[in-house]
Amino acid sequence: MSRNDEVATRLEEFADLLEATGVEYKPTAYRRAAENVRDHPAPIEGLAAGGEDAVAEIDRVGDAIAAKIVEYVETGEIGELTELREELPVDMAGLTAVEGVGPNTVGSLYDALGISDLDELETAAEAEEIREVSGFGAKTEENILDNIPFAREARERTRLGDARPVADDALAYLADRDAVESVEVCGSIRRWKPTIGDIDLLVASEERDPIVEAFTHWEAADATIEAGTGKASVRADGTRVDLRIVDPDEFGAALQYFTGSRAHNVAVRNRAIDRGRKLNEYGLFDVSDAEGEAADDDAEGEAADGAAADGAEADATRAGERIAGESEDEVYRALDMDPVSPELREDRGEVEAAAEGRLPPLVGPDELRGDLHTHTDWSDGGFSIAEMAAAAEERGYDYHVVTDHATGPGMVGGVGLDESDIEAQAAAVAEAADEVDIPLLHGIEANIDAGGDLSTDDETLAALDLVVASPHAALGQDAEAATERLVRAVEHPHVDVLGHPTGRLINERPGLDPDVEAVAEAASASGTAIEVNANPARLDADGEFVRAAVEAGATIAVNTDAHAPRELDNARYGVHTARRGWARAADVLNARSLDGLRSFLL
Repeated sequence: MSRNDEVATRLEEFADLLEATGVEYKPTAYRRAAENVRDHPAPIEGLAAGGEDAVAEIDRVGDAIAAKIVEYVETGEIGELTELREELPVDMAGLTAVEGVGPNTVGSLYDALGISDLDELETAAEAEEIREVSGFGAKTEENILDNIPFAREARERTRLGDARPVADDALAYLADRDAVESVEVCGSIRRWKPTIGDIDLLVASEERDPIVEAFTHWEAADATIEAGTGKASVRADGTRVDLRIVDPDEFGAALQYFTGSRAHNVAVRNRAIDRGRKLNEYGLFDVSDAEGEAADDDAEGEAADGAAADGAEADATRAGERIAGESEDEVYRALDMDPVSPELREDRGEVEAAAEGRLPPLVGPDELRGDLHTHTDWSDGGFSIAEMAAAAEERGYDYHVVTDHATGPGMVGGVGLDESDIEAQAAAVAEAADEVDIPLLHGIEANIDAGGDLSTDDETLAALDLVVASPHAALGQDAEAATERLVRAVEHPHVDVLGHPTGRLINERPGLDPDVEAVAEAASASGTAIEVNANPARLDADGEFVRAAVEAGATIAVNTDAHAPRELDNARYGVHTARRGWARAADVLNARSLDGLRSFLL
């Protein structure tokens, strides 16, 4: 893994601390630099090796910031950042996780009340001390108190998009060890849940000690938490990574067991019991002639009490003739079931569907043929139309759609195109189309106001190839108002795709909570697609919303909302989220050919 994200995070922390201490202008420069470092295609450590001048070649990275980047890559520290931390010793990430609390608020509350973390913030709010601080009031205090539980929960879970690259790096590292026969992630990360607690890795090997030794010396590991026989845990990029090693002939059963979910495992285990069999992490056993039942399956990602014990207790879990266990497919088929994809394992009808041969052929990561929601430097993207189009072509797409932000509710800082800008951009899209060998379509991301109206006039929308309409403001509406708002938007005659329908930001804000069945039925009736926004901070619509849409006969669009070429690679998160909602390729608009897309848009 390159260190671009790591460096960008430090620059963002620098910006927050500067803003909290009252510094003007500089925070914006640091945030822009952080964004461009994160999106830069070359590893920052390679540029840093060439000195400050090489780093300063990154757009919006000036000499001063370049010097700090080189300092950090070489020493692991930025002296000025350390000084700022000492000047303002607060848990900035934890405090700003509370919706409505920004760096300025953190600075003000630290100066007035000495608040440095979530516990102190909650205590002060409960004591009604915040309302007494200049610039605050009772309503602000109440909002802070209401949003603290969400912030606490968010801190306990890691976004899938932050954890998955770490997991992929660990998988590649372990797969390269000679003693490793098979390796896979399990737990919630394998089910592609939006957030995860930790990263669980499962290895099949005849050996134990060499793999534990290699794992604890993985260069990405910041610290070893524990290491034993066949197990180890490290911390990498702030996330706990747990390793478990099993015998190769038990790998499939262990993978099924440790992938979860608990509810899915209980349902499958009960199916085994009904057939005189016992299913656990060691395999599927025929116990029709023995007394007793399978051990309880009490935890996702962890063995039931005693199930992983050594000696006689472990031998007892292997009682009976083992009839399956080397592969997951073997385990499911031995129970007269079709294999169940990890994304579906939530006990939402997948066990019955697998037994009856009704599982859908889920959309695959390689079946998308274009992206219907992307941004350029015409709004808040960092790259030109031609650069984004070239990246889509390089990715193998058949077509690409430009959908920059329109002006309207939720757009701040001058971001967004008005009607005259949109007309001018049409010519720019046509010009860029001459530079690539795939068709470019011109669209817009219009804003849905609180009542469900759009921010762009109908005449302009009618002239576009595709219209994405998204909520960006008034995201605290009640369920009834949110439902009416989104239904009205999908019924608009020029709206083709409902973009990130709840407006949530995972671990940052919950967003709208509409009646998803009502919105899905309206979208189906209106011929409007519901977006699965693949940005790992969104994953919106989520799996449950997708399931409602699929069951209502609505169409899904898996889009990245990319603001830079590398963000097109986030498509995999959207595909797996769609799979959690039982979506097939036939349900996904941009899994269709260009002709199929145009037919839908008519």
